[in-house]
Amino acid sequence: MSLAATIIEIIAAALLVAGGLFAVIGSLGLLRLKQSMQRLHAPTKATTLGIGSALVAVAVHIWLNEDRLALRELAVALFFFLTAPLSALFLSKAHLFRSEDAAKLPPTGTKAGWATLSEDNPAEPSHPQDRKA
Repeated sequence: MSLAATIIEIIAAALLVAGGLFAVIGSLGLLRLKQSMQRLHAPTKATTLGIGSALVAVAVHIWLNEDRLALRELAVALFFFLTAPLSALFLSKAHLFRSEDAAKLPPTGTKAGWATLSEDNPAEPSHPQDRKA
């Protein structure tokens, strides 16, 4: 095995270890954090980096040992990096809409109010079962 191949294997191993650490930290954060907005942050950031690091490590290993580009692994990693922030955004907006009163939010500092809790989109839940008695 050449020196370049050894260095690439070390990089792939380091990516796997880093990916595992990120995944464990994200999972622990999901379990340990108290508020739902904090719990949302842990898996969308740390676990995405963990899965992405592992997939990049597999792609590097395939490239080195099979001498081909691992397009599937890279596509899955790209999918995770693109969708995790969007899903976190939608989940946080849904949480904000369901649990915050528009009158208690601080001013935005602009003419526009909070987009999630604007007059067109009131803070009152639309389903009677979701309304607080």
